[in-house]
Amino acid sequence: MKTKFIFITGGVLSSLGKGLAAASLGSLLQARGLTVTIQKLDPYINVDPGTMNPFQHGEVFVTDDGAETDLDLGHYERYLNTPMSQKNNYTSGSIYHTVITKERRGDYLGGTVQVIPHITDEIKQSICSLASDDLDVAIIEIGGTVGDIEGLPFLEAIRQLRGDIGRDRCLYIHLTLVPYLNAAGEHKTKPTQHSVKELRSIGIQPDIILCRCEKAVPLELKRKIALFCDVETDAVFSCIDVQNIYEVPLRLYEEGFDQKVAIMLRLPAKNPNLKPWREMVDRSNNPQGKITIGVAGKYVEFKEAYKSVYEALDHGGLANRVEIIFKHINTEEITSQNVAEHLRGVDGVLVPGGFGIRGVEGKIETIRYLRENKIPFFGICLGLQCAVIEYARNVLGLSDANSEEFNPISTNKVIYLMTEWFDHKTNAVEKRDDYSNKGGTMRLGAYPCVLQAGSLAEKAYSTLEISERHRHRFEFNMEYRERLEKAGLIFSGVSPDGRLAEIIEIKDHPWFLGCQFHPEFKSYPMHPHPLFKDFIQASKEYASKKKSPNK
Repeated sequence: MKTKFIFITGGVLSSLGKGLAAASLGSLLQARGLTVTIQKLDPYINVDPGTMNPFQHGEVFVTDDGAETDLDLGHYERYLNTPMSQKNNYTSGSIYHTVITKERRGDYLGGTVQVIPHITDEIKQSICSLASDDLDVAIIEIGGTVGDIEGLPFLEAIRQLRGDIGRDRCLYIHLTLVPYLNAAGEHKTKPTQHSVKELRSIGIQPDIILCRCEKAVPLELKRKIALFCDVETDAVFSCIDVQNIYEVPLRLYEEGFDQKVAIMLRLPAKNPNLKPWREMVDRSNNPQGKITIGVAGKYVEFKEAYKSVYEALDHGGLANRVEIIFKHINTEEITSQNVAEHLRGVDGVLVPGGFGIRGVEGKIETIRYLRENKIPFFGICLGLQCAVIEYARNVLGLSDANSEEFNPISTNKVIYLMTEWFDHKTNAVEKRDDYSNKGGTMRLGAYPCVLQAGSLAEKAYSTLEISERHRHRFEFNMEYRERLEKAGLIFSGVSPDGRLAEIIEIKDHPWFLGCQFHPEFKSYPMHPHPLFKDFIQASKEYASKKKSPNK
């Protein structure tokens, strides 16, 4: 069967949940036994989100092959249990960059380069690159909202595609808002009507309308939407707000959403196996206890900046049948005098990755308190680096120990700038001395790691060889390894050649572990990441001992 394409657009306003809708539909089709992938097309001019402020864009999700992508790809992976790649995320910037490169190279033979056909052809080529004999369905999410000027080339491209590859291989789904006005006591369909009118004005007639709403849209209103938007009544679906985002596929299934998609695309008629999904949601909605996990950083109150971290912590809670109560710890406010107050009541603390010196001393002070008071600690990327700095200062006695990122003239740079990276395209190690460009100049993507037998890491993974994803410019300075090991720091994970430190631990502590990589990117609700699973288990045990200190 040839790959079939589902295009998901959005209207009225942003943040309606196109990514979750795409991921949920993908999971339902996958449960029917189909092979599915999802692609995100972002209209912004940035080549990728790698240089964007997390307050503007949220986290940067990293794939195995080193792509810095939109956070929606994290939803795709978590819902499909399938790794994404560079082919799953394109931006206007990347599309224009490719076209301009071709023009400079002379590929267009001196012709005038235009939005149509050159930009739209490149977009279509990016979409069609997903097609293969092994792929049944490709879901394409168009970022932004209908009417945005920067999104017009993408909409024009998907309009053309139906004519290029055939109507029977394309389906258009439009996600729009149907607000409920409490004062009037009724839903309002006018925003949806205008949004669909805008979409139709550029030549796209939606086949299915998905209504984001607080309360289910009644049948008579579905009939009204169908009439004014020229779709079948049974092609209008409610997508109501839920407390648990993993309930969305189940609610859409109850609406008959995937069944309608299957009928319209002539997909094999199979009943989806949703038993594993239902069991997972049941565990999530019926925990057997609660624990408090602190997340210590400078963006922690903005969850989108650490989206995968919070999701992975919840996955660890699922594995241990506990609800995670999050405590946001702003490390810019932490000093040695008030750290105990800020950490009061936590059962474990995670220090996530980040860039820049702001809040770093507070992170270091937080880690010192956790180490000395034997509270479970999990450090990721910068979290590991801060843990090394803290240990070097307060245990090894190097009072000026620091990172080259924060103090380039420190005499004890225990964290320093790496100049050698693995190139995923050439499979070779390359040396880099120029970092004037910020985008794509970090250690990115999956790298192998060898674990120490008997360590916390080896016990979590149950293997001695792993592969994890990275995103950083600075590394542990291995010249300090021997001194730190003699002082009690364990390097339980290193690169196969022994040149790079990947995981650190300390003895005589309930659970103290830092990793240079980002394990949150490989945690799924059905398959929680082993480090998050064990961290939550240790925090659960710590909470239990607090309640019963004599046990």
